[in-house]
Parts: sequence; C-alpha cells; structure tokens
Amino acid sequence: MSHTTPSFATAAQQTVITRRRALQFLGIGVAAATLAGCAPTGAAPGAGSIPKATAGGTATDFDFASWSLTEKASAPAIQSLLQKYEGKAKIDVGEVSFPYNEYINQLMLQVRGGQFSGVAHVDVAWLGSLASLGKLQDVSGLTEGRGYTKAGLTAATFDGVQYGLPWTIGAIGLVTNQAILDQAGIGEFPTTIDEFEGSLKQLKGLGNGMIPYAASTKAAQLKDILIWMQTFGSPLVDGDTVTIGDDASIEAVTWYKSLYDQGLIAADVDRFDARSLFAQGRTAIYDDAIVGRSAVTGESPDPDFASKLQPVARPVLKQGDTPRALVWGGALAVVDGPAAGTAADFAQWVTSDPETVLEDFAARGLPPATEDALNSDAVKDDSFATNFSDRITKTSSTNPFWKFVQYSQIETKIAEKVQAVLVGQEQPAEAMKAAGAAAQKLVG
Repeated sequence: MSHTTPSFATAAQQTVITRRRALQFLGIGVAAATLAGCAPTGAAPGAGSIPKATAGGTATDFDFASWSLTEKASAPAIQSLLQKYEGKAKIDVGEVSFPYNEYINQLMLQVRGGQFSGVAHVDVAWLGSLASLGKLQDVSGLTEGRGYTKAGLTAATFDGVQYGLPWTIGAIGLVTNQAILDQAGIGEFPTTIDEFEGSLKQLKGLGNGMIPYAASTKAAQLKDILIWMQTFGSPLVDGDTVTIGDDASIEAVTWYKSLYDQGLIAADVDRFDARSLFAQGRTAIYDDAIVGRSAVTGESPDPDFASKLQPVARPVLKQGDTPRALVWGGALAVVDGPAAGTAADFAQWVTSDPETVLEDFAARGLPPATEDALNSDAVKDDSFATNFSDRITKTSSTNPFWKFVQYSQIETKIAEKVQAVLVGQEQPAEAMKAAGAAAQKLVG
C-alpha cells in the first residue's frame, strides 16, 4: 500500500497554508523563484544532457508527489489511482504531499537534494523552475500514440523539451451566476469591454451590497490583471523584452482603476475571497479555473447552485478580437532516479489510459488531456465542462513570463505596482513603466 513521506513543513504551517492555498492560485513563492534562480545555469540544461524517459523494466517502488493529496476533495480519488497501480505493478508508491502554496518550494528542495525521485505532479507554470535543477527526464518518447491533445503537450513543454505528460489542461476565465445576471436584465453576456462595464453597472443597480465583478484586487492575486492587459493589446513580452508600460498595459490598468473607483469591483479580494462571495450570491462574476466549480458548489447554501453556473468568454476590446484566457493545468514530470522506468510507466498510464482517465474525470471533474477522453460521452454530457472548453480554453494561451525562471518575482513586481494604482498611491502610466523596468531587471 502507499505510504506517506514526511514533508519539511510543520503541522502548523500545513494548517495555515491549506486554509490559504487558493490565495496564490497560479504563483510560486519568492523562495522557490530564488532557489531556481540559484541553479548553475539559471535555466534548463542543454537538450543533449537530458535523459530520455522510458517506461518499463523491473517494477520498482517510487514516490509520487502532489499538492492534491492534501485536499479533501481530491485526495481520495488520487489515492484510489495509486492503489490501483500498486496492485497492477505489485509495488509500493510513496506519497509526498505539501499544501499548494508550499508545494513547489519543498519539492524543489527535495529534488535538488536528491531526496526525491519518481513522479511529481506540477502546475504547468512551474516546469521551467523545476527543469532548471537538471533532474527531470524528457518524456517525449512516452507521448507517441497516446492521444494527448496538442494544447496539453504544448503546456507541458519548456524550452522545447517535453518535461511533462499533461494530466488535466484547462484555463482560467470568467464564471457567472446566470440567475443574478437574469435579475439584472442581462440575457446575453457582453462581448466587448464597453458592454461589460455597462453590465457591471446594471448589476450594481441590484443593490443589497452586490459586488458586480469579484475581480482580484489583493496584491497576491493581482497577476490576474495580465490577461486584461493582453485583452487591451499588450503582448507583455516581446522576445526577452518586457513590454509592461506600453500604451495597452497603461490603458488596461487605468480601466481597472476606474472599475475600482466606481465600486464595480471591490477592495481586498483574491481567488479565495471571490469564491466565497460567489458561493454566497454576493457577486455575479469572478475569475477561476474549472477546478473552482466544486469549491463554490460545496460552499453554496443553494442546492441548485451548480445549474446556475455559466463559463463565459472574456470580453474583448473591439468586435472581432479573440477572447483571452490563461492556460491552467497540471502535468506529471518524471524525476531521474533508480525507479524512473516504473515512474514513467505510471505517469503515462494515469494520464492516457482511457479507463483510468475517465475514472479520474468522474471523481474530480477536471478536463482530461487526451482527444478520446474529451470526445467521450462522459465528458460531453458535462455541460459546464464542455462550455468551459468551448468558450474559454480553446482561445487560451500560456503566460509569456513562464519562460523566465524568476517569473513569480516578475509577476509580484507588476502586482505591487497595480495595487499602488488601485489605492491611489501612484498613477497608471508611471506605475506601469516602473513595473516594466523592475520586471526587465529580473529577466536578465
């Protein structure tokens, strides 16, 4: 049976971080970014030095690391998969778990120190930082004939190397409560920025303390502004040049500040707060990945709440523009070591075996990363999942800052300046130019 490898975090740390794990939904801590930045090359090793993963050989015990093993909603489903593989391969799988916000820091310490080898569940945003340690295998040989989606494979690639097998790939986009939109007379969700702002004013008119859009306004989650900057036309990065401070990014932050000043978005909101507000019916719109569905439906006192959720395409600056969304997802990376062959076999099996993939979808409701699974009746019959894919995921793109090892610090610099604008300490133009300059220094 699977066993648990002790974490470096204390019990007290784990309690606090578990409660707050959604506060930095896509980021890693400064400690992890600093650790990655101390790697000998500051980037992933050259392609010739990366071992190629091969599945098979004598079945050997290995470790499996995942933040989801700390979560009540996900842990039983993942442990069931581990136990099923243990029975199939007649080996033991060790469980290594840290809460989300602590996870990448602790995992990198273990990998760097040679204390972990096996399969690591990673947010796709972390691949570059983990690959910089030089311990991940190239899993491209495990993808042939397995039916992974192109989007999934791309999301699990860093610097041209397939460092991960996609497990669940989606995006972060807008989720609405259609019942509240109907109350405000908003039948069709707006498609342009101007129409969107008009709809927010209609929602504010409902009174009763309604927050029209629970946008992120706390510094910890203000990286959400990046997708609005892209909506206004900023590329964020051009080659290795940070473009924050361009006209589009300034215009986006000026608009965001205007929503704040009009009370159309609220102060001190992050992803965790937004989910709570949404579940309580105190806001009609917020940003989330599909994984948030289970959180808000579980917290809502409304037994029919799930039927009111609608994922919608992000409004565009002008008609004809493509709606923007940020790729979100998890991949499985194989950390080099004596058990790498068995670990690779497990990673391939759990992410692409048809029966296993659909079993996981039924348990956790997260979008799979194979074409056959996405086209199955089980997935197609889930209207929220299919609408999320059609309206949000299909036009999503990766964060261009992810290619830089210190991307989390870059996002923090930008978020701090946006926060300064929201509270009236700085003007948008000067703040964004300063943010861009600070970010550029971290690019190198």
